Amino acid sequence: MQIDLGGIGKEYAVDRTMGLLLKLSDAPILVNFGGDIVCNKCPAADLPWRIGIEDPEAANEAQQLLELTSGALATSGNTQRYLISNGKRYGHVLNPTTGWPIEAAPLSITVAEENCTRAGMLATFAMLQGENAEYFLEQQEVKYWAVR
Repeated sequence: MQIDLGGIGKEYAVDRTMGLLLKLSDAPILVNFGGDIVCNKCPAADLPWRIGIEDPEAANEAQQLLELTSGALATSGNTQRYLISNGKRYGHVLNPTTGWPIEAAPLSITVAEENCTRAGMLATFAMLQGENAEYFLEQQEVKYWAVR
């Protein structure tokens, strides 16, 4: 077994990197650390950044394209890290009370927020809600995309 705290660490690193880059330039900047993304403004007038949400059935292919003008996107899910045993898919997001993978959660949840740390926390907290993931995000009043 391996415990990986890369999710929250990576999202924080994205935000910190953006902060450092903004001290050096006011140019349009997009920071992407493995799908955890933040940008400061459009790359050209009224032309947003186009970000793909990966199709869980076809790795490295976009299921949906999003447009980002500023702010952050973070995704939590089981499209990349999972195992299949006896025909059942087990994700890597674990229930903190049982130690077993969360049941009935979406394959992935992408959240849009003002910073990547907050987007990532909400995406992971939503995954922990299992079948109630979308309800949780609606209560948070954030924009999100869930893939089931």
